[in-house]
Amino acid sequence: MALDITVEHAEGRVPITVFALNGELDASNFQDLVATAVARYEAGDRDLLLDLAGLSFMASSGLVALHSIVRVFQGEAPDDPEAGWGALHDLGHDVAGGRPQTSVQLCAPQPPVERVLDRTGMSRLFVVHPDRAAAIAAF
Repeated sequence: MALDITVEHAEGRVPITVFALNGELDASNFQDLVATAVARYEAGDRDLLLDLAGLSFMASSGLVALHSIVRVFQGEAPDDPEAGWGALHDLGHDVAGGRPQTSVQLCAPQPPVERVLDRTGMSRLFVVHPDRAAAIAAF
């Protein structure tokens, strides 16, 4: 199944870009998600909400995409897609500080995706909200 990325805008206390993800995030499409994030950052967007309500599956390459998006929204280069597990190893450094970053937040992860985030420790990198309304209110 493909990944559909719908880009929307919302107003919280700050302007928020929302990526509604539908489908599966895997090796066939994770670079498209990163490229979309890079384009929005280069256009001046600084706060991003990833709405995962429609995301039914996330492979390890999806974890690389999420980490890359955080790096982009912190003004850094995205992970090298050829680095593979080396990029994920860098996550240990990012989540070791304990507090999640706040420029990229998640909402409504489905149970299979939530399990991947929890089991890999990736959930510690993000503020995760139960739904889009709660997320927008919290920005």
